[in-house]
Amino acid sequence: MNPTAQYDLIVYGATGYTGRLVAEHLARQYGVGGEVNWAMAGRNAEKLAQVRDEIGAPKETPLVVADADDPAGLDPMVRSAKAVITTVGPYQLYGDRVIAACAEAGTDYLDLTGEVNWMARTIPAYHEVAQRTGARLVHSAGFDSIPFELGVYFCQETARQRLGAYVPRVKGRIRAIKGGLSGGTAASGAAVMAAVKADPSVVGVLMNPFCLTPGFTGPPQPPGNAQEFDADVGAEVGPFMMAAINTKNVHRSNFLMGHAWGREFQYDEMAIVTPGAPTDFSQVGEGGPKPGEGPTKEERETGFYEILFVGLAADGRQVRVSVRGDKDPGYGSTSKMLAEAGVCLVKEGAETPGGVWTPGAAMRDRLIQRLQRHAGITFTVEG
Repeated sequence: MNPTAQYDLIVYGATGYTGRLVAEHLARQYGVGGEVNWAMAGRNAEKLAQVRDEIGAPKETPLVVADADDPAGLDPMVRSAKAVITTVGPYQLYGDRVIAACAEAGTDYLDLTGEVNWMARTIPAYHEVAQRTGARLVHSAGFDSIPFELGVYFCQETARQRLGAYVPRVKGRIRAIKGGLSGGTAASGAAVMAAVKADPSVVGVLMNPFCLTPGFTGPPQPPGNAQEFDADVGAEVGPFMMAAINTKNVHRSNFLMGHAWGREFQYDEMAIVTPGAPTDFSQVGEGGPKPGEGPTKEERETGFYEILFVGLAADGRQVRVSVRGDKDPGYGSTSKMLAEAGVCLVKEGAETPGGVWTPGAAMRDRLIQRLQRHAGITFTVEG
């Protein structure tokens, strides 16, 4: 990270739906000028001040005006922070200048992207630059894919402790989920579809479970695309809409950790089917929320999710762990995860070298502990 920076963290996009929730969490958890020195950033000073007041942040909260389309403002912002948290998406439309500036400046970077086609492009573009400058560039630091990526890590560590070795297969099974969709997520989904329309080869990237592990292709993976009975959970399971993102991040984590779980590792995600209930927590389509819109405060506060992970050893033994979040997954919980991942990277991540990372591979147990203390997420060994 940038050791001479004025701020520990800058939240770029703080006037957007998710960005303001990240800023609200930082204000509530850390105040201003204390353990974490942070600032709000966006294109419009008046809107920043308005959001600052609306979320109850102190008047002395620093406000930084910057626009990703204006290098004259973007570069000074990036160089003034140890880490930039950006919620300005779709990232394939608005993210390149921010991540490039961070990579060149040696400034840490965290985002919420689930845009796999864009991530597959940023890894070869910025990994070596970030290794040289020391910047840690962290994708998918929200519901995509922290609970899943760290859930598999926690399951594997439990297997190592209880069974004496990591296991070659882990199943992720969504037990329950309640949440909503924001305009930003809808826009990201539309951007991916537009990319496919413009370049049909993008489909190959989206369908490849190892598109985020350059130079490595592992074994065939369970498809997870049809309803079936899963004897390991004793229930019917069906497709889960975020699996196409999370599974790829899990394989990248294994790749970044030197294939700690083996080069033949298999992982899939499905949702336990409840009669009459959908297996997805949201729908992307016409008539959905517009950018800046999303679930109400009540909807965020009453949302939750619970994910079961089953680790399967070659000899038939199992370990079972679960991850539970106490808020709406996409926003109430995601905003806390993203904020705490940024704090963890800056305050506890000195041993992580520069490069393009997943949150779990970069921060591992340190992030689990921080999420349990400050983000309402619990990791539980069940058997």
